[in-house]
Amino acid sequence: MQLRTNLPGSRRLEFLHNAAIRTGVYTGICLSLVFTAWLVIANQVPFLERFAFERNVAAAGVFVFLAAVPVLRFLRWPGNLLAASMIAWMIFSVVYRILCLIYHGLGDWHSAFQVFMVGAVSYMMFTTLSWIAAIVRRARAEIAHPNRRAS
Repeated sequence: MQLRTNLPGSRRLEFLHNAAIRTGVYTGICLSLVFTAWLVIANQVPFLERFAFERNVAAAGVFVFLAAVPVLRFLRWPGNLLAASMIAWMIFSVVYRILCLIYHGLGDWHSAFQVFMVGAVSYMMFTTLSWIAAIVRRARAEIAHPNRRAS
């Protein structure tokens, strides 16, 4: 028997029961934390300057791995992939905009809108490929089982 408790304030976090939203929020927060740490270490820790290349490669690797989490998790579900990736990249873009206010040279490099568009277009390409793969899978299933009704 499962006991459900209705704690005060639990209604506010009910949207996190959706896997796509939860993955998007967590990925966006992780991307933001990694980028913020990368930026702070690059600008505030001078004794690591001689390891700048290694630092940038390591941070970029972690960043790309985290950015791939929605793609890897929802590869077979294009709708969830689109939702999770856009939520994650929106959170990251907002944090990037805030960091542009602190680090003025960052906004000269790329604006927050440019960063958002690069991520959105990249994720849209993966979503499109996932959608095409889902169509091919459905078509192959229909060809393999022609008497079965499509759901």
